[in-house]
Amino acid sequence: MHNYKELKVWQKARELAKFIYQLTKKFPKEEIYSLTSQVRRSVVSIPSNIAEGAGHFSKKEFSGFLEIACASTCELDTQIILSYDLEFINQSELNESKSYIEEVQKMLNGLIKSLKK
Repeated sequence: MHNYKELKVWQKARELAKFIYQLTKKFPKEEIYSLTSQVRRSVVSIPSNIAEGAGHFSKKEFSGFLEIACASTCELDTQIILSYDLEFINQSELNESKSYIEEVQKMLNGLIKSLKK
């Protein structure tokens, strides 16, 4: 069992979640139950799966939850691109979002690889 609160990737995923929540505050009100909700669920699942996986005792189970978190980053990335396509966010916000997402993806991939050794 790992102390997830000490994991840099969990901390960075929390920062990403906070950033995305702030970003989605300006989405159109009619999107609250559709894209806004979907984006927020995706971003919340990232640190949540890291934490849940850390609660397991086997590296294999932990790695599986990290892979789910990584899949959620792909889902989030797609939703952020769609948000840009729909003009809910601008180019700068898209770039900043993608930078955050890519950093979390790299950290997750590194941790997954280290657990599989």
